[in-house]
Amino acid sequence: MNVQIFVASHKPYWICPDPIYTPILVGAAERDSFEDEWARDDVAENISQKNPTYCELTALYWAWKNSKADYVGLCHYRRYFAAVMHGEKQLRILGQEHAERLVEKVPIVLPKKRNYVIETNYSQYAHAHHAQDLDVARDILGERWPEYLPAFDAVMRRTSGHRFNMMIMRRDVLDRYCTWLFDVLFELERRLDITGYSANDQRVFGFVAERLLDVWIETEQIGYQELPVVNLENQHWPKKILAFLKRKFFGKGASA
Repeated sequence: MNVQIFVASHKPYWICPDPIYTPILVGAAERDSFEDEWARDDVAENISQKNPTYCELTALYWAWKNSKADYVGLCHYRRYFAAVMHGEKQLRILGQEHAERLVEKVPIVLPKKRNYVIETNYSQYAHAHHAQDLDVARDILGERWPEYLPAFDAVMRRTSGHRFNMMIMRRDVLDRYCTWLFDVLFELERRLDITGYSANDQRVFGFVAERLLDVWIETEQIGYQELPVVNLENQHWPKKILAFLKRKFFGKGASA
């Protein structure tokens, strides 16, 4: 069994030294190398030039097309899966031995869901970004993948979901997921006009992908295991919660 988890980063950063992790420079088509041993998302088959709008998905695409591992994962330079150790309160970064035992039991590993409590997945996105992103994505599903519409509508009505585009997937599952995901996103990219979007909102295809993951898993009825997430940087939760509430009650412009 071979498990390879790619750590997406756009800048120099500490990378967990466990051999299961492969750091990958995202948006490498527009950046100079700074670590010779890092993978780059602009070699072989890639969409590196799309990084400003696809975020860490350029690493996912590269891993899908180029990794030969039996299980392929994606995390972020500041955000890792955590190993659940009985009797310990402090989270540890998931290591190779633990990961290999885990994937023997399930085809997918995901981060624990984020719960918005007072917002649905749809309303939270509409308040934070542009509702048309999800509306057009739904149109595409209706035209090209109609069997996914019931799950899409159900997921949009919920108040929680898996975020960060973090996952570990068995190779055959990854093939199916990425074939579907990038078909939807490439068509969404063709239809959306994002010229008036802010720099943050232009990361639209990464944001939409976060909401589509649960749609795919629910439709395909594939089992998964959730793990906590280790954050290597301060999350500034009071500031994030205040911005969330301002967007909810006063509109998007109030979050600035």
